[in-house]
Amino acid sequence: MSTIDISYLSLGIGLLLLIIPIYYLWKFKTGLVKATIIGVVRMIIQLLLVGVYLQYLFIWDNPWINFLWVVIMILVASQTAISRTRIKTKILLLPICIGFLTSVVLIGLYFLGFVLQLDNIFSARYFIPIFGILMGNMLSSNVIALNAYYTGLQREHQQYYYLLGNGATRQEAQAPFIREALRKAFSPLIANIAVMGLVALPGTMIGQILGGSNPNVAIKYQMMIMVITFSASMLSLMITISLASRKSFDSFGNLLHIMKEDK
Repeated sequence: MSTIDISYLSLGIGLLLLIIPIYYLWKFKTGLVKATIIGVVRMIIQLLLVGVYLQYLFIWDNPWINFLWVVIMILVASQTAISRTRIKTKILLLPICIGFLTSVVLIGLYFLGFVLQLDNIFSARYFIPIFGILMGNMLSSNVIALNAYYTGLQREHQQYYYLLGNGATRQEAQAPFIREALRKAFSPLIANIAVMGLVALPGTMIGQILGGSNPNVAIKYQMMIMVITFSASMLSLMITISLASRKSFDSFGNLLHIMKEDK
């Protein structure tokens, strides 16, 4: 079974559906119409460009080029996370880069090497999509968790100092804020995992089925996608918080000024 292609004319017809959300955003004066249109245009341009260079990546199928692309993704994702958290670049850039790189390499190569058991774990057909899925999920969970962690520390700093004053170590005093960050970042993911297949069919599985894969194969892939994205997101966050915290407190455990100044 071959995949049914979507012509550019049909793609344009499909994009007309955006009239529905844009209309209601305009009707209720949300101020999001311009941002929505810009976002959609950027998405279209970016995905068309992705389609072009992925063709070349698949043709070249060079491990060094593939890994270079992953490094570029990590740098872009790190800058995006920093901009969305408003934490100073000097505090967060290196920790989040290390967290992303370590997690995506360990989890990604484990999946490709031990689960799929590929002869060539750097094959562009598998390497690029799997690492891309991992990066996307790590970015969203890290942004939510880091915002919750640092916002909580600043808002409830008295609780942090109270715990320190009563003999808690710095790690013990940070634990309540890390716990809240984990809850906010991973509760939605855990809820999605619990109802997957009953309430909704995930996009990855649907894409495989539409692409001609056997449903049982698509289901097993989806199970593993959820496992590796969950694991990589958690690992990257823990590495990032651990390293960033070393730059966020002074030698006495006092929280430094870690947020960017409003211009």
